[in-house]
Amino acid sequence: MQPQNRTGRMTLEQQRARDAWIKAEKYNKAQVNAAKGLPALIMNSGLMQVLAFCNDKGGDYEPVSRDLREWLAKRFPALAQARDFTAFMNALLASEPRQYQQITAEALAWLKWLRLMSSARKGAA
Repeated sequence: MQPQNRTGRMTLEQQRARDAWIKAEKYNKAQVNAAKGLPALIMNSGLMQVLAFCNDKGGDYEPVSRDLREWLAKRFPALAQARDFTAFMNALLASEPRQYQQITAEALAWLKWLRLMSSARKGAA
């Protein structure tokens, strides 16, 4: 059962928090550290560059990158069919500049929650 507020629907912030809480449960300490570093990398280099870095690096970055792509695919219909890394990157390449900015902003908003939730989950363990 999905928790709801008084209006019967979860806010976008609640949805982000819930998704991040669920995803963070499976992370190890190294993956938590990877999650903590991604927002700064995105702000410095850009979303596509960071996704490419995560794909190349693999290891502890892969689950975090995959979870981020899954969240963004839920939020943006143009990304919904992009299940693997290559298809996702091609969908980003085809997006309009304004949409790409919105996707990047959403990535940062979700990662903020992931950082908090993954730290909380590992701190509670």
